[in-house]
Amino acid sequence: MSDRKQFKNFKKREPNLTTEQKVEQFIIRNSKNGFFTKVSTISYKFDVSEDMAWSIVGELLSSGLFDSVHDEYSGEMKLCESGKEYVIKDLEIKRKRGKNKFKSKRHLKK
Repeated sequence: MSDRKQFKNFKKREPNLTTEQKVEQFIIRNSKNGFFTKVSTISYKFDVSEDMAWSIVGELLSSGLFDSVHDEYSGEMKLCESGKEYVIKDLEIKRKRGKNKFKSKRHLKK
């Protein structure tokens, strides 16, 4: 029993972040991994109302750290870090081409 640590010595490892900071870090993480962040995902991922999600997006866009792009097919707004728009678009195109090649190879084998 004496070998165990007491609970009172445990400390929180990270400070509590506001929802805005969590959303900002989420968008940055997605951008670094080569993906856009859809605005519609913010409301259900962070359990906030759609109006709140749009106000957060407005604040982030006004800061100048993020860019917005509209999806060609659905028209949905997507976010990324400033200056990474074309890099991420290029990665999306490569992923789609790779997926189509995989499907065509699988189709030819049958």
